[in-house]
Amino acid sequence: MDLLSFARGPALQWSMTILAFGMAWRLTGILLKPQRRDLSEPRVASAWRGAWQMIARRMWPKREFAVGSAMSTTLGYLFHVGLFVVFFLAAPHVLFVEDLLGISWPHLPNTVVTVAGAVTLAALLAMLVLRVASPVKRLLSNLDDYFSWFVTVAPVATGLAATAHVGGRYEDLLAWHILSAELLIAWLPFGKLMHAFLVFASRGATGYAFARKGASI
Repeated sequence: MDLLSFARGPALQWSMTILAFGMAWRLTGILLKPQRRDLSEPRVASAWRGAWQMIARRMWPKREFAVGSAMSTTLGYLFHVGLFVVFFLAAPHVLFVEDLLGISWPHLPNTVVTVAGAVTLAALLAMLVLRVASPVKRLLSNLDDYFSWFVTVAPVATGLAATAHVGGRYEDLLAWHILSAELLIAWLPFGKLMHAFLVFASRGATGYAFARKGASI
């Protein structure tokens, strides 16, 4: 079995299996975690409005921190939007999902996706430089931060290399691109990248709790 066949076969099956079991494990742990019953009297008739407000307002930093975090916020939006375009709107990826799940949606032209990939890669590299250059961020960073950065960058970089036919035979570049994407898929439930699934739920839960207590959001 050559590398490309391995990437398209056993490696894909294992990565999807690990993703499924990992997600089940993380979600089960969250749902079964003991919760203290809040016996205080609610300060509002419905706290759900607070949940939606927290989700919306945390899409951008508070005014007090906006200037100091402007670069990080801009780079964050660039690579998140870029990842969405590359992962979900590239024609080969749409075809992959269609083969896997039987669902499909329109895709963007290859040129647009390639530009989005280049912007995403540049933004991710810039964010790494900012992390390493900042004494505070460097102190707060751990192996999870750097490994999660690596498994996010790898599919983008290998995808651009395969598209440009730079760095080796196309079949080998494609195989490494698929393998790097499968590494990302397998790692999703176990590191900080899990926030891709939990970010809005956790913000909503925090906003709900704040609103119920009458705290400012």
